[in-house]
Amino acid sequence: MANEILYLKLERNVETQAQDIYLKDLGKLYCRDEKILNRIKTVKVMKFRPEDGGRKVISVMKLIEMLSKEFENLDIENVGEAEVVVEQVKVSEKKGFLVWAKICFVSGICFFGAAFTIMAFHNDIGIIKVFTRIYEMVAGMPSDGVTILEISYSIGLALGIVVFFNHIGGRRITKDPTPIEVEMRVYEDQVNNALVETADREKKTLDVD
Repeated sequence: MANEILYLKLERNVETQAQDIYLKDLGKLYCRDEKILNRIKTVKVMKFRPEDGGRKVISVMKLIEMLSKEFENLDIENVGEAEVVVEQVKVSEKKGFLVWAKICFVSGICFFGAAFTIMAFHNDIGIIKVFTRIYEMVAGMPSDGVTILEISYSIGLALGIVVFFNHIGGRRITKDPTPIEVEMRVYEDQVNNALVETADREKKTLDVD
């Protein structure tokens, strides 16, 4: 009789509130035999300990070893990640004062930081002198500091920022991911890779002996 095949598609990063981690929590599983699949989903992989610090790296090799011991007539194919980072998170349904304070602080830093950057850039390139000179050349009269050039540039700058970040309020302009979302995904991948490498070096990965 041919062995059943289990396909594993592990996630790179998994967040959970549970103390006990089961195989079904680590990604997607598929097997033609529903009975075997249901049993596999309930296989306990680990339990968070205080020394884990709410984070654990699990190798697919350890999962294969565990399943091979319990299911002899089972072939395992991994089509996902080689390691998965499991993080235990605490989610509070109530947003307290501290959460709103953090939101206001970060929003303020982003707003005033961006404004200062734009002003410093304009000061470095001497944009006021450029606009003044262009206005005098075209209009033939001295600039009073507020002309059609400054107004048009200010409107264009604001529209350019909106188009670049692909957001108007809470709505997207297009279906493409925003630059912030792209950078966040890149940052997340780099953090996960660093966590995996650090755990391997410190021998803290849940792996085969």
